[in-house]
Amino acid sequence: QVQLVESGGGLVQAGGSLTLSCKASGRTVSSYSMGWFRQAPGKEREFVVAISAGDGSTYNIDSVKGRFTISRVNALNTVYLRMNSLKPEDTAVYYCAASPSATYATRSYEYFYWGQGTQVTVSS
Repeated sequence: QVQLVESGGGLVQAGGSLTLSCKASGRTVSSYSMGWFRQAPGKEREFVVAISAGDGSTYNIDSVKGRFTISRVNALNTVYLRMNSLKPEDTAVYYCAASPSATYATRSYEYFYWGQGTQVTVSS
C-alpha cells in the first residue's frame, strides 16, 4: 500500500510560481510512474503531467508546456511539480498519483494510488 501526501499549494498572483511536493510512504515508488492531475470547480479531473519510473522521461499536456516541470527524487520517495508563469485557469485542486506502469501513464485508471489533493489558486 502506498500513501501519498501533497503539499505546497496556496494562493499566488498570475505570473507567479509554486512548487508542489508529493511524499510517498508505505513502500518505495521508484518503480512507479508518477503523475499530477488537477480538478477545477465544476470540471472533471484532468491529467497534467507524468514522469516515468525508468529513464525519468516526462509527458505533459499542451496547456502547461514550458511552464510546469515534474521531477522526482527517489531517495526521498518524493515527486515535485514546479509551476511557473501561473495563470488563473491553472486554479484547481492538484492531485498526485502513482501508477505501477514503468512508463509514464496519462489516464487516471492507470493510477492505483492517489493523494488527498492540494489547492492551488491563481488570482488575476
